[in-house]
Amino acid sequence: MVNKLSSLKLKEKAQEIYQAGDYPSAAQAFAEASVSYANEGDRLMSAEMENNQSVTLLRDKHPQAALDAAWATDDVFAQAGDMRRQGMALANQASALEALKRFNEAIDFYTRAGEAFEKAGEMDLRVDVMQLLSALYLRRFKPFDAMIALQSGLVAVKHPAPKQRFMKMLLKMLLFIRL
Repeated sequence: MVNKLSSLKLKEKAQEIYQAGDYPSAAQAFAEASVSYANEGDRLMSAEMENNQSVTLLRDKHPQAALDAAWATDDVFAQAGDMRRQGMALANQASALEALKRFNEAIDFYTRAGEAFEKAGEMDLRVDVMQLLSALYLRRFKPFDAMIALQSGLVAVKHPAPKQRFMKMLLKMLLFIRL
């Protein structure tokens, strides 16, 4: 129980430091929490802390370190059948790849993240990822791919918010005009 408590305290400390905006210290604290959870044999929480570290490093403008921190954590979650956290890990890796200008890989990882969120029934997260993918396609001068990505994210939303309803309507019009 002492180890669990110390891991939990390390996690909470890392989250507090992150909320305060001290990203270098928060990244180090998440790394320590990850090691602590790994030492306890809790690979899922260790991988979650690695993903938190990745987000923190990306906010601190260290995309390669962010990618390294989250790399292959999606496999840990996939093996556990945790599709939601698998999607988060894939999205974190995609964001780092995008920041590294490895666009084709980022597209693949965003797509895989969207699929994981769909399998998990996390449609709001899927929409968010598909919007990121759509924006990446637009920056790559692929407007039709951007529209398709955005449409595929919105299609499964059962109760769209007003903004989402507007986007759906606009996409239908644009796709109709394009055809």
